[in-house]
Amino acid sequence: MPELRKDPVTGRWVIISVERGKRPSDFVVRTPPRKKGGFCPFCHGNEYTTPQEILAFRPQGSPANASNWSLRVVPNKFPALQIEGGLGREGEGIYDLMNGVGAHEVIIETPVHEHTLATMPLESVESVLWAYHYRMSDLKRDTRFRYVLIFKNEGEVAGASLEHTHSQLIAMPIVPSLVKEEMDGARTYHGYRERCIFCDMIRQELETGKRVVWENRSFIALSPFAPRVPFEVWILPKGHESHYDVPSEGKYREMAETLQQVLKRIDKTLDTPPYNFVVHTSPFDIEKNDFYHWHIEIMPKLTKLAGFEWGSGFHINPTPPEEAARYLRDARI
Repeated sequence: MPELRKDPVTGRWVIISVERGKRPSDFVVRTPPRKKGGFCPFCHGNEYTTPQEILAFRPQGSPANASNWSLRVVPNKFPALQIEGGLGREGEGIYDLMNGVGAHEVIIETPVHEHTLATMPLESVESVLWAYHYRMSDLKRDTRFRYVLIFKNEGEVAGASLEHTHSQLIAMPIVPSLVKEEMDGARTYHGYRERCIFCDMIRQELETGKRVVWENRSFIALSPFAPRVPFEVWILPKGHESHYDVPSEGKYREMAETLQQVLKRIDKTLDTPPYNFVVHTSPFDIEKNDFYHWHIEIMPKLTKLAGFEWGSGFHINPTPPEEAARYLRDARI
């Protein structure tokens, strides 16, 4: 019989349609291999085709926008929000509006066109995570911004317009509604239990083990109890951390190891599917708190939303998270 499961943080319900129970081989959506040849603006030697870099990892003393880089951050050529200007908040009757002010940047994760986060050297994945830290730390100095959302679209089906591996960030003057839902749910839970719901979740998942995909000393990857999509995975720090911007000795290396382990297992199990991931962290004005726990949500693009999902807000997931976690744990990588 299908199950209705409630996300303990947001209160969102999902349908686990066990009677449709799909195995990894039932999902045929796949990201094609990287093409060799052809022009790519993100490749080594084509730096002149992108906006001027904001940040780059390159040998000390080498000029900006030269070709000897291992990672670059550039403004998005077609930004969703514009960096210049004031907020210009105003009302129009019952409606609220403001100027589309923000920052939209692209993190070009490697100069090698064929690499992905799953296949590049571990130190390169660590560099990507450090780039997130540096850009977030810089953008929060701008008092117009309340939040930075970091996200990745891998594969055309997941929304990537270029196949060269990259992630993006958007700084905005408002907190996204999905983050606000998580914050509100976590705050309510903390209000009557005086504990972080994510910390309790981690403890329970470590005790049962049935939804744990991977863990090391500092991080855990798990299939959430009420996943919206098949093979959804969350990565969380084991200790309480309310916001992403908490660098410490060796932490980003362990985070990189966890992220790469998960992506390798997803690629192996599901034949390199397209996917999205997002980094959810506390807003700038309440970064340090006892109730919220930053995390990465990874969502393979294996199913499509249809009328029922759009009309009800329910997600139908044909693969129970316990089975998904077992497949990912057992993957030979």
